[in-house]
Amino acid sequence: MLRVAAFNVNGLRAAVRRGFPVWAAARNADVICLQEVRAPLAAIPPEALAGYHLSYHEGNQPGRAGVAILSREEPSAVRIGFGDPEFDLQGRYIEVDLPGITVGSLYLPKGAADGDILASKLRFMAEFAQHTAKATRRAKRHKREFLVCGDYNIAHSELDIKSWKTNLKSAGFLPQERAWLGELIAAGGLVDVLRMLYPDVNGPYSWWSWRGQAFDNNSGWRIDHHLATPKLAKLAITGGVDRDPSYAERISDHAPVVVDYDL
Repeated sequence: MLRVAAFNVNGLRAAVRRGFPVWAAARNADVICLQEVRAPLAAIPPEALAGYHLSYHEGNQPGRAGVAILSREEPSAVRIGFGDPEFDLQGRYIEVDLPGITVGSLYLPKGAADGDILASKLRFMAEFAQHTAKATRRAKRHKREFLVCGDYNIAHSELDIKSWKTNLKSAGFLPQERAWLGELIAAGGLVDVLRMLYPDVNGPYSWWSWRGQAFDNNSGWRIDHHLATPKLAKLAITGGVDRDPSYAERISDHAPVVVDYDL
């Protein structure tokens, strides 16, 4: 079995203070894909890495972004970015080769409802879709599986956001964003693993605002995903979201999305 977790930690140093090492030890995942690490390599707390090899892309924006993959096995290869000069320096994508599988950790830009920020997100999405198509073909040629975990900052359908009617014009639920994610799944040869496991349920949500009563009311968004090649997706045994027991015990504004694969 291969247990893989995707976790936007909203700052790894803060997450460690809030209990990340306790969660990691209890979950005992083989691979943990982290987003928003937001720390220089030298400042990553050693207790966050206990028992893991670290592959890290901190990016060129101090205090922002940063993606990492913690793996029990040492990767045979590590690749930073996806070949785009505009985005590869920002600390938004890293992928590693492990036995039989390539795993990517993605932190897709949050974007905005319109303007230059939205245009930048759409450019990122277009370039990243080309990368996933190539990576999927490459994995097939080499008889490997491919999995991209992380914070996509997009809720795909009405099932993926509690208050969808009031967010139709919000970043992360715009028609063009949802269409892109649907195309990535349909034409890109990838499967939304959690939605496959829970086809008709609301959520399970993976992000709740720190503000107001969003967490207590479970008014969340499902924006953290495992997208896998079809063969790997069929090997998913169980999966879910590790929602913290209470607001006071939250490690991040996101919750880990964990899937067990019978690899």
